[in-house]
Amino acid sequence: MLSPSSRMRRGEDFAAAVKRGQRAGRPTLVAHLRVSGEEEPLVGFVVSRAVGGAVVRNRVKRRLRHLMRERLDRLPRGSLLVIRANPPAASAPAEILAGELDTALNRLLRRRESATDGQR
Repeated sequence: MLSPSSRMRRGEDFAAAVKRGQRAGRPTLVAHLRVSGEEEPLVGFVVSRAVGGAVVRNRVKRRLRHLMRERLDRLPRGSLLVIRANPPAASAPAEILAGELDTALNRLLRRRESATDGQR
């Protein structure tokens, strides 16, 4: 699982990532990334009732936390990453969920690199 110190818990952090961060969407999930500061990266998960009942929502969150544990080192310092699950995430196989998470992260990190290259 994702270490407790890497989990986003404050509402202000969620709001900052979603409202002022960059967004990359896939059919099963949407990722929001905001980078500011030099703290350790934090990752938060949003799984609404539209995804399913409590058991299904918790299963989706556990799967996403497990997938992010392996990808946490790719995030730059100061990252606030919010992963929002869409309803198809409930029935998606782990390989599909992992692939779409990788695609969304790659897209966000590429955008960030190109934005910082332009500022130099």
